[in-house]
Amino acid sequence: MSGIIGSKINIRGSGKIAKLGTDGQVLTSSGAGLSAAFEDLAAGISWQAIETGSTMTAVAGEGYWIDTTSNTCTITLPASASNGDTIIFADYARTWGTYQIIIDSNGLNYQGDDDTFDVEYSTDGQAVKIVYSDATNGWIPILDQTVADVPLGGNNNGIFGYGYSDSTGSPTNISTSNIVSNTGVIGTDVTGVGTARRELAATEYGGDKGIFGYGTTTPDVSITNLVSNTGVVGTDVTGVGTARRDAAACEYGEDKGIFGYGNDGSNRNMTNLVSNTGVVGTDVTGVGTARAWLAATEYGGDKGIFGYGNPGYLSMTNLVSNAGVVATDTTGVGTGRADLAACAYGSDKGVFAYGNTGAVQNISNLVSNVGVVSTDVAGVGTAREQLMACEYGKDKGIFAYGHHAPGGSPTYLSMSNLVSNAGVLATDTAGVGIVRKIGAACSYN
Repeated sequence: MSGIIGSKINIRGSGKIAKLGTDGQVLTSSGAGLSAAFEDLAAGISWQAIETGSTMTAVAGEGYWIDTTSNTCTITLPASASNGDTIIFADYARTWGTYQIIIDSNGLNYQGDDDTFDVEYSTDGQAVKIVYSDATNGWIPILDQTVADVPLGGNNNGIFGYGYSDSTGSPTNISTSNIVSNTGVIGTDVTGVGTARRELAATEYGGDKGIFGYGTTTPDVSITNLVSNTGVVGTDVTGVGTARRDAAACEYGEDKGIFGYGNDGSNRNMTNLVSNTGVVGTDVTGVGTARAWLAATEYGGDKGIFGYGNPGYLSMTNLVSNAGVVATDTTGVGTGRADLAACAYGSDKGVFAYGNTGAVQNISNLVSNVGVVSTDVAGVGTAREQLMACEYGKDKGIFAYGHHAPGGSPTYLSMSNLVSNAGVLATDTAGVGIVRKIGAACSYN
């Protein structure tokens, strides 16, 4: 955040708009929330309740949070004022860019112009401090600061990679990848890097990068492939930990990752932490029910959750703390199933969706920002299993690919379903790229 000098305000009057600079404003320093300079200048101001109306009358010595979520707000200034009288207005909901505030100076001058003009402020996140000077210049804005929005914690882009495909008529492991743009558009196939394999997992690390790990080529492997913050997949890195397949992975601690559970001939509950530089740690003694064919997602901005799985089509979950510690089993919510996928949405929540209960499903279960899993949400899109999911656009998600078996006839898919920042799954989007199942996906910046 930084203060802005010479920003413009629109002044309307008698059917015309004039552009005036902000002569007399002060440059503010950067800082958290409202800047330190703003806080100093706000000393002695009495802040009022949130104002949501379309009109209001301001009083000297007061500060106003103006919420224009639903409407423009016209503010009438006092009819009389003395030198040093001060008023502050601040954008409560960051919506002034959609519905602005309009200041009526009520017979007094505003920055040297008479009351035939109205003043508009129309920038999201803006805060304005005005001080009365004299009859000549009237009210003068001495601070006009736009405060940057707090950045969302998620990543802009995603990547689907690896898996198992029958696109040539002969099912085979692949290492092909497909980039997901920050608007949720899946790109065409990118030539594979590293060992072609299936039944692997992937997670973010380092705040802006990703890692694919484990899987099977028959035999199971523990190799990993790093994903750069531009979506480039690296060559094989020698595996660490027990080689296995059908594990799950998610981010924790804002910049680290964790691989957990899986099967190496027997179901496992071991985990392997991923450092913020992409280094995979040795096996950590398992917590919770050993299982495979589960899913995992981050939630709460810095924590994770493993959920569902097999054997027995489970619905239990295990929370992951922001230090990477896996908790004991939490009684399941929603339909127990396996071969599902999960991703983050809304910058601090998650969603489990699709899967297999003996029949393919398209139900979903939302995860709150405190890790509470909700009951089943009616399905959207083609019911399927063995699909992949990741975050995109910092606060949205996408499910894609997978396998459907109508009438027992295997069908490999490439369709996708977007997840809004409110956790709503969209209907099918036509597939892009090679049809496949049991790959993995993660996000990157």
